[in-house]
Amino acid sequence: MTRYVGSCFFTVFVLFLWRVGDIADACKCSPPHPQQAFCDAEIVIRAKVVGKKVVSNAIKYDIQQIKMFKCPNQVIHAIFTASSPAACGVTLEINKEYLFTGKLETGRMYVTLCGYNPPWEDLSAAQKNSLTHRYQSGCDCKVCVMGIIVILLYTNIYTSHFLKGIILLWSHWQNTCDGVLD
Repeated sequence: MTRYVGSCFFTVFVLFLWRVGDIADACKCSPPHPQQAFCDAEIVIRAKVVGKKVVSNAIKYDIQQIKMFKCPNQVIHAIFTASSPAACGVTLEINKEYLFTGKLETGRMYVTLCGYNPPWEDLSAAQKNSLTHRYQSGCDCKVCVMGIIVILLYTNIYTSHFLKGIILLWSHWQNTCDGVLD
């Protein structure tokens, strides 16, 4: 019985340390599905980064807007992000094209690591097509990540042998509207 109680405390201790590690990371988020990022964003554009400047506690990236996918009609000349990845700041390469999904605050566009800001060349043809045709029509659908984390700890009370835990992580995308996700 004492071994059983000990293994329970060990399990709780391991889970506690796992959670402390999560808390220690200042910026922690799951990558969004492209459609969900599109729907959640106030503004979605394709742009080329042409300059970078540190301003206050942020970084201002000067951009050349190539195409507006979602937003009130306005031209964006710069995007802003936090100055470090720990604060969810995005690091971008000069002279590279990206798809930016972000928020507008006081006329400025802001992007974070928790958004969807891939290099344009990394998008599939279907994703590029969906930006103008399918993602907007699918915003009434809900995209969610389904996941199961199973932790199995075995204790043999009779022989007092503790077998290692097994962690199994399984996840996949689930969509409430057929044919919208890519």
